[in-house]
Amino acid sequence: MRDAYHEELDSIGEGLVEMARLVGSAIGRATTAILDSDLNLAESVIAADEKVDDLQHELEARAIALLARQQPVATDLRIVVTSLRMSADLERSGDLAQHVAKLARLRFPERAIPHDLHATILEMGQLAQRLMAKAAEVIITKDVDLALQLESDDDEMDLLHRTLFQHLLDDKWKHGIETAVDVTLLGRYYERFADHAVSVAKRVVFLVTGEHADEIQPDIQPVTGVEGA
Repeated sequence: MRDAYHEELDSIGEGLVEMARLVGSAIGRATTAILDSDLNLAESVIAADEKVDDLQHELEARAIALLARQQPVATDLRIVVTSLRMSADLERSGDLAQHVAKLARLRFPERAIPHDLHATILEMGQLAQRLMAKAAEVIITKDVDLALQLESDDDEMDLLHRTLFQHLLDDKWKHGIETAVDVTLLGRYYERFADHAVSVAKRVVFLVTGEHADEIQPDIQPVTGVEGA
């Protein structure tokens, strides 16, 4: 019975990794869809979000069943409760990728993003995907130092987000109000996606140490450019 219990705990962790990989792929494909005005790709991202939702519901049901049957304590209780919270972060990340794809669909056949912002949006999409890949690695390895790096890595996304606003506030902006709204929303989607990746990593820190990430300092310096994700 105890072996079965720990196998169920492990399966919840595996489900979280699958969710992280799915939403990481989704944000990458959604970015391509909006930059290339690719309607078919956008539709595939929108449809695929149902699998993320189903996984989240399944993990939630498993976790609640474990709480009811096993009444876990100490570390096992942290695993179950933290997994519930991580699944919510990942589900929301999937929604944000879907929002990017829906914006691509809304503006089709036109391109939602002006050419002069193409590089910035591409970089935001690639960074979002790398951050989520690193979050998945953190779930697998339970590496606290790697988890703590994500918050520093997220500073790069905040910088890109500010860059978008600099374009919007520039007197030379010539793309109109509708595009300005689209770009504002898009920047927010990527910024929030990155925040959820950081939140997942912080929850792993709590799972491993029983302490909140803000109370711990990493033993190594953050990796510039989110390498290795």
